[in-house]
Amino acid sequence: MPELLIRNLSREFSSGAGLHDISLEVEAGEFFVLLGPSGCGKSTLLRLIAGLEPADRGIVDIAGTHAGYGARNGAVAMVFQNYALYPHMTAFDNIAFPLRLMKLGREEIRRRVEACARSAGLSTALNRRPAELSGGERQRVALARALVREPRIILMDEPLSNLDAQLRASLRVELKRFQRDTGRTVIYVTHDQLEALTLADRLAVMRAGTIEQIGSPRALYDAPANEFVASFVGQPPMNLVRVRVAPDRKTLCAGEAMLRVEPPAAARDEVIFGIRPEDLSLHAGPAKSAIETTIERVEFSGARYSVVARFGPAYLLTETAEPLQAGERRRFYFERSRVHFFDASSGRRLPRVDSSPG
Repeated sequence: MPELLIRNLSREFSSGAGLHDISLEVEAGEFFVLLGPSGCGKSTLLRLIAGLEPADRGIVDIAGTHAGYGARNGAVAMVFQNYALYPHMTAFDNIAFPLRLMKLGREEIRRRVEACARSAGLSTALNRRPAELSGGERQRVALARALVREPRIILMDEPLSNLDAQLRASLRVELKRFQRDTGRTVIYVTHDQLEALTLADRLAVMRAGTIEQIGSPRALYDAPANEFVASFVGQPPMNLVRVRVAPDRKTLCAGEAMLRVEPPAAARDEVIFGIRPEDLSLHAGPAKSAIETTIERVEFSGARYSVVARFGPAYLLTETAEPLQAGERRRFYFERSRVHFFDASSGRRLPRVDSSPG
């Protein structure tokens, strides 16, 4: 039985926003990420799971028990974006606050606070107040306070978004270690796809109050269910080009530019051709197809060069080790197995075919 079971969950607001018929399952000990742009409903879903808001329809079951609005009975704990620490309390008192509400004894509180502080990687003195702590230390206090109640599920609402890039990167490693070492089920909200890919065992990509796709980071990256997931998961994003299918069904046309790639049998007169930037290379091969481009822009990014190349009216992004020049004509190559196709009307993924070399 899953740790969290959601069926047909909906929450509607007067603005028209909200959640629409959400269903998902999260297994015990899983790091599950809700990923999507601002306003897609991921924080609303987290609040419904936490019991902070009522649902209009649907159910939330935690460990096989129906959990209604306001009745989570300590099964979940939440870490907010701003950590919601009491500024006048020490780190120890912030962590101990839920236990004092439970009226536990002094020694039991001390034991559990110190154990949870260690689990959260908090090595600073527990007698310091939040204003005396770094951003990373405040986050660890919030984690320890969530853990001290021994909840089944920890909910995290963009807890790293207020930190600088270097600290976010180091804390991502610590968060994953924390979750692995404690064995807790974590549901984590973010709009940052790098966070999602590095942290998640599985993730759900959301848009406009619905779930577009659920799966492992690798599955969503390699086989996005639709054009939106393809463009949202991956950095840099996938190159997506609307092309016409030539009458011979073996050529794709973008304006006057042509590409010898056979589209799926299900493709209509127009289709979305997708290729990830890292799958474009300057090196030919017997199993590769070619695409003729004009270099538009080259930017030095450290070890490599970021390149924008024009293919007909469309632009393709890639990276090379070679410093190309704007205005030159260059041929890029790609393996046919790395091509993605999406229906031009619905945006849904079309099955790949093995195409002939160009």
